[in-house]
Amino acid sequence: MDTVTLEPSLYTVKAVLILDNDGERLYAKYYDGTYPSVKEQKAFEKNIFSKTHRTDSEIALLEGLTVVYKSNIDLFFYVIGSSNENELMLMAVLNCLFDSLSQMLRKNVERRALLENMEGLFLAVDEIVDGGVILESDPQQVVHRVALRVSKVFHPQVLQSAKEQIKWSLLR
Repeated sequence: MDTVTLEPSLYTVKAVLILDNDGERLYAKYYDGTYPSVKEQKAFEKNIFSKTHRTDSEIALLEGLTVVYKSNIDLFFYVIGSSNENELMLMAVLNCLFDSLSQMLRKNVERRALLENMEGLFLAVDEIVDGGVILESDPQQVVHRVALRVSKVFHPQVLQSAKEQIKWSLLR
């Protein structure tokens, strides 16, 4: 009997997704070339949503990938790894992301609140996973680091000015 042993790797996360209750992408970050084009990513997201949105389980094997997921009100959170990835590691990333967002959004984890605080989401995901490598699994640390980065980078007047500029550029 010939067994194949896989070398351990730090690159455990292939993607982090957040979809709304219609299966539309709110956030997606892919860390490898499994789905290189946006068209392939959208097809994968549609498939994953159709297989998971009516189930109560927390894990699925889909297209040769391990998918852990959680739903809350009108959002679906997904963390994807390879088929031989440790589900507990992926679940730790998912729980850290959800708990961090829950703290940052004051337990109001729903679509509207998330869309109003996308910069916090981007920073939180960057604190948890970098290039597919898990950096942090403690939501308290993630929230603390995001707060530090937001206070340094986004002075309230600068942030308001940037929002106004974006709004006017979209309205043209």
